[in-house]
Amino acid sequence: MNIQQLLQSFPCTCGHEHRCAIERVEIGRGAIGALTELCRTARSVLVLSDENTFAAAGAQTMAALAGKEILPVTFGGDKLVVPDEQAVAAMEPWLSRADAIVAIGAGVMQDLGKYGASLAQIPCHIVATAPSMDGYASTGAAMIMGGMKVTYPVAVPTSILADTAVLKDAPMELIRAGYGDIVGKFSALNDWKLSHAVKGEYFCQKVYDLMAEALQKTLTLADGLVRRDEEAVGALMEALVLAGIAMAFAGTSRPASGSEHHLSHYFEVTGLMRQKPYFPHGIDVAYSTVVTAQIRQKLLSAPFPRAAAPFDRADWEENLRRVYGSAADGYMQLQDKVGHYAADRLETYLAKEAEIRAILSEVPTPEEIEGMLRAVGFDMAEFYALYDQQTRRDAVLYAKDIKDRYTVLWMYWDLLR
Repeated sequence: MNIQQLLQSFPCTCGHEHRCAIERVEIGRGAIGALTELCRTARSVLVLSDENTFAAAGAQTMAALAGKEILPVTFGGDKLVVPDEQAVAAMEPWLSRADAIVAIGAGVMQDLGKYGASLAQIPCHIVATAPSMDGYASTGAAMIMGGMKVTYPVAVPTSILADTAVLKDAPMELIRAGYGDIVGKFSALNDWKLSHAVKGEYFCQKVYDLMAEALQKTLTLADGLVRRDEEAVGALMEALVLAGIAMAFAGTSRPASGSEHHLSHYFEVTGLMRQKPYFPHGIDVAYSTVVTAQIRQKLLSAPFPRAAAPFDRADWEENLRRVYGSAADGYMQLQDKVGHYAADRLETYLAKEAEIRAILSEVPTPEEIEGMLRAVGFDMAEFYALYDQQTRRDAVLYAKDIKDRYTVLWMYWDLLR
């Protein structure tokens, strides 16, 4: 697949013109060298990294930026970098001087880079150090602000540069995370179809097929990824970048993010709040994909009820405050604005039961997804060990409140809670 060709805009039978504003994607040996040309008109470059990502690709980046004024912001490598107000404050003083941002890293660094570039209205170039997540090409920056997980709309990066010699040496946990993030598309794509059926949400079959094809190709890479085969790692990186392009085409993160991401966000937000450990994003997404498959299986195994359970707002508010603490009020305001709790979806479920059941049946079984994950070293036992039964149940019931979108978590709430 030629990703560069995909960056051209084109009209679609869905009625939308699909476009992605990324100028350049380079995945291969020596890709970082393209920075010299991409930053040719910049005098000062803000370089974001942490100690680990700089060790992985800092030398190549500095060589490509030779002759530029470098404004370095390097976070310590001894603890997890959180994309919060403190991290933004570290780079903010340099934004007015920078002509461009180069973010060296993966998840957090690229979120900070895109966020900072949008604040300063300057180009952002991503130097990828691990094929660990699908946000590289997305139009969102996932931040933690006021203790809440907030995805800010931002411009796509001007370029994404991924040297496969760097990627293959990334920690195996991060390679697994990227694979897990792509496996999560089983859930995300199914949620997109489900929301189209239940709520009439916009849906594009072409974008759906583009992501589904990349997902199926990724499943063939497991053996090569375990061996750190450079070609396999490069193909995984292509799938991850493609996920971001698919989101840009759709004008929504639907092709790549659904209930599995909401569960992952729940574990991250509550882990930070309670200072408890949680898995890297893609690892959580992978395990959460098994959980959402279990939810779909439960829905398929049960008859749809003929009467909806009443919504107990006082009980909901009490539980949201229990699990989210001071951030609960923000999530309550979000849900009041969206109106999911005020909507009666039971009539739609019953009228479209056959169609909905057919959609839910398209996802592999929990056991099949576990097998896909085991192929690269995942073990559900570690998920169950880190998150106890109460934590997992709370996630299934209340992760949906973090976002404004409809997913299978809402269907579970409506029919089986």
